[in-house]
Amino acid sequence: MTSMGRHYEDFTVGDVYQHPLGRTITEADNTWFTLLTMNTNQNHFNADFAARAPYGRVIVNSGLSVAIVLGLSVGDTSQNAIMNLGWEQIRLAHPVFVGDTLYAESVVLAARRSRSRPYAGIVTCRTRGLNQDGDTCLSWERSVMVYTRDADQDKGYFPVAKDGPLS
Repeated sequence: MTSMGRHYEDFTVGDVYQHPLGRTITEADNTWFTLLTMNTNQNHFNADFAARAPYGRVIVNSGLSVAIVLGLSVGDTSQNAIMNLGWEQIRLAHPVFVGDTLYAESVVLAARRSRSRPYAGIVTCRTRGLNQDGDTCLSWERSVMVYTRDADQDKGYFPVAKDGPLS
């Protein structure tokens, strides 16, 4: 069976993960996300309007920036999570523009066994998103509940083929 991501036992306080993928944000990404989420601030989708604002161009919806950086971090921090428990200290430090590429890195701040769920632990990480120039665009602290390596709940979910093994 193939396994992805870290289980509770794989986290050590102080470990830093430079998540391996980057993601360039396109105009379509920004427009679709903005309209999908019913965000009517024209700075996110009206170039003529945004040209008059302080940055002089369309700024990427911060919800999309957060979602992309979160997604970039999942493989290392929460691939085996049961649930998010909390987000704190979300900071939007630098604007993100169409054409920027976001990267993410995380540091493990805390890890402890769950008191109520013997098959899980709680891990807290600080994550930041950097653009292609190395500017910190956003950051947060996030706590997640993660399965332990011996948990049953995240195993045995792949279906058995009715026509037998692949050969």
